[in-house]
Amino acid sequence: MSEKGSAILRKAWQGKWALITGASAGIGEAFAVELAAAGVNLVLTARRKDRLEAITTRLIAEYKIQVKVLVADLEQPEAPKKIFAETEGAGLPIDVLVNNAGFGYYGEFGKGDPARQAAMVQVNCTAVVVLTNLFLPRMMERRRGDILLVSSTASYQPVAYLATYAATKVFDRFLAEAIAEEVKRYGIHVSALCPGPTESEFGEVAGVSLDQMRGFQKADIVARRGLEGLAHGKHWVIPYLVGQLGVFGQRFMPRRLVTWGVEKAFRPK
Repeated sequence: MSEKGSAILRKAWQGKWALITGASAGIGEAFAVELAAAGVNLVLTARRKDRLEAITTRLIAEYKIQVKVLVADLEQPEAPKKIFAETEGAGLPIDVLVNNAGFGYYGEFGKGDPARQAAMVQVNCTAVVVLTNLFLPRMMERRRGDILLVSSTASYQPVAYLATYAATKVFDRFLAEAIAEEVKRYGIHVSALCPGPTESEFGEVAGVSLDQMRGFQKADIVARRGLEGLAHGKHWVIPYLVGQLGVFGQRFMPRRLVTWGVEKAFRPK
């Protein structure tokens, strides 16, 4: 973490509690490291208890913060309420909610497993809605708090062969931007982080080949820029220049041309 980034995050949240979903790897783990380095106490949740415990041991030893581990599978509809009950419901105020958990599927939509597609919507959209809707009212009562939703540059155009994933990320980005306008009068920041291909387990889980995932970003840089943008009250953050230019350039291109180009780029070899 840069000194500047550390100062920004320390000023915003040092000594407070942050909850990170999908914290066992990739960007989720990077969020945990960036916040821990800024003196923020953490609630880490994911499915893999061993991974969470290993990360917890490392963060406590290095940064001397408090860490609470909650094992939860957000494919299960009851998981968000369990997470809330063991934090806010147990008297632990959450000042930063990072809705990071999510996964994708790569391949022709018509050949995909319907159950897996539905599970993706559950994790990427429904769980995000429920978690945000549970924690936000407490933040509004306290008139403080910040919420980050991890979206994607895939939210700016349809993405053939990642159709459902891209659609879920549109949902996340629109949700974040809309809520951000609603709650700014309460002193609450809500932001959508929109990275491109990032060093994580996403490609492995989604089944995307390395040929289609060019230009990987470093997870720590993505996490840092997302958190800094949230602290500054930005409604959305695209954490790399190529992504910013790509999103800007699409505004001047016919929609069909954009989707045609994306299909060509992502067509299975």
